[in-house]
Amino acid sequence: MRTRLVTLVSALVVTLSVVTGCGLVSSSGTFHHTTLPGGDQPLAGAEITVTSKSFTEGVLLGKITATYLAAAGAHVTDLTGAPGSASSRQAQLNGDADVLWEYTGTGWVNYHNETETISDPQVLWQRVRDIEKRDHNLEWLPPANFNDTYAFGVSAPTAERLKVKSLSDVAALPVADRTFCVDDEFFSRSDGFIPMLQKYGIPYNTPDGVPSGNVTRMDAGVVYTATAKSSPCNFGMIYTTDGRVKNLKLVVLDDDKKFFLPYSGTAVVRGAVLDRYPQLRTLLGTISERLTNDLMQDLNGRVDIEGQDPSDVAYNWLKSEKLVE
Repeated sequence: MRTRLVTLVSALVVTLSVVTGCGLVSSSGTFHHTTLPGGDQPLAGAEITVTSKSFTEGVLLGKITATYLAAAGAHVTDLTGAPGSASSRQAQLNGDADVLWEYTGTGWVNYHNETETISDPQVLWQRVRDIEKRDHNLEWLPPANFNDTYAFGVSAPTAERLKVKSLSDVAALPVADRTFCVDDEFFSRSDGFIPMLQKYGIPYNTPDGVPSGNVTRMDAGVVYTATAKSSPCNFGMIYTTDGRVKNLKLVVLDDDKKFFLPYSGTAVVRGAVLDRYPQLRTLLGTISERLTNDLMQDLNGRVDIEGQDPSDVAYNWLKSEKLVE
């Protein structure tokens, strides 16, 4: 499972409490308490626990959700930033957490060990939704308009010099220009680097494909700066909603042969909770429909690059959208 580091800078004093059975630590109170426009409280009296994974985007989505549902009148327990992806997932399966943002690709590959590549985001969501409802009574609500999947980036000057816009364009380059930076995990994944090269007809470690000397393996964070400098590689593995894409002015290459699985962001709610509070469907949909790749790059960048607190970023975005007062 993809992992990322997140640094949370907070001036708040947090009261910590451990949730029995799942080992999560509560960060209740670390989101902004506000109200909906007009003071409406469609969730008055509701008890909702929001969790998230610990990387930047996961925490941001959790803080946005916690802030908005609390504004709608719910008493929200904030378990965002759960250590490791498994703990937030297990908390929801155990009934210790009610709402979690997930990714369709994660659900398909990591949670259900499916190997079929489904390139249509809507079809993949439907398949994951049906399995999760059947097996766990988890409701995967309609996905947001962002796809945090793998991709390859290139600096704007290099993209112009080499005349590349897609991975097929990269495959058509002379061998000497096909240089890549990737992290160890992506290099070794069954749906990662080597199968991708095979898909595009430039197999790894062949003279006419991508010789091993053309590939530099490094920490995922360093890949972005190396790609921006076009040294030691022209093309680097990136995540499509990472804030560094915009900050470093990287060009995202089109995966024109649809190799990479969609990772559409989706709010997941326990079925029993959605039955009790059907208003959640509309409220979470209001958030979901506004989220795009460009927006997530911007919000992630405010945390990872500018050092802002995720709680502040979440509140300021909700306020800018006139969703809270």
